Amino acid sequence: DFEDADVEKQAMAHALQYLNVHQSLQFLVSWPSLEKAAELALTRADELDGYHYEILTPAADILEPNYPLASTLIRRALINFALEKARSKRYRHAARHLQECETLAGSINNFGSFETHENYVLRLKSEHGRKSMFWSLVGA
Repeated sequence: DFEDADVEKQAMAHALQYLNVHQSLQFLVSWPSLEKAAELALTRADELDGYHYEILTPAADILEPNYPLASTLIRRALINFALEKARSKRYRHAARHLQECETLAGSINNFGSFETHENYVLRLKSEHGRKSMFWSLVGA
């Protein structure tokens, strides 16, 4: 119905602007409106908090095939959290996420205003080069 389409458009617009980006992402992925979930990840990447791995990991996985940049940005939030908070128990997962980002980088034609994968890795090495446990897992 036309009326239902209008209500759905309003719901999607509300989700994109909703204060809690993680709840919005979870809603959009479960709806599913993957295009809007990817848009949310791109426009609000700086708000993604890797603490919320139970939301972010499945979102990154589901967005990966069609929205590799959005998936990459979500994975970067997970990596950043683990390294910035020195959560060594998450290093194994962060290393896997970084490897997944490397794989996805080949399918991203334009990183836009975001760092390329190579620049992201260089920054990680500069800021977290002493976290040898993490880097040993990346190389494994």
